[in-house]
Amino acid sequence: MIHELRIYKCMPGRLPDLNKRFESVTLKLWEKHGFRPVGFWTVRIGPSNQDLYYLLEWKDMAERERVWDGFMSDPEWLKARADSEKNGPIVVNIENVMLSPTAYSRMK
Repeated sequence: MIHELRIYKCMPGRLPDLNKRFESVTLKLWEKHGFRPVGFWTVRIGPSNQDLYYLLEWKDMAERERVWDGFMSDPEWLKARADSEKNGPIVVNIENVMLSPTAYSRMK
């Protein structure tokens, strides 16, 4: 099992817009494409309260590539993203890390 940690660094004041897009559009499309989200977090105490962290679960890198490719080319996603960014970009930067569990990790 592979876990993908993604950190979205938002434009100042745009985290609510990103959360709304996930709640109203992204998660439904992810379900259609076969994403398996583990969880989502915002920063309570830390360097920035304008970030969204989330973790995805994959069987292997081939599954990840196939699912992401399908989602990123989905016309419904392309329209929803464009509509949500009519007032400018929401995300400044995305950090992406592929994680492998240690032998002593509860999550495998």
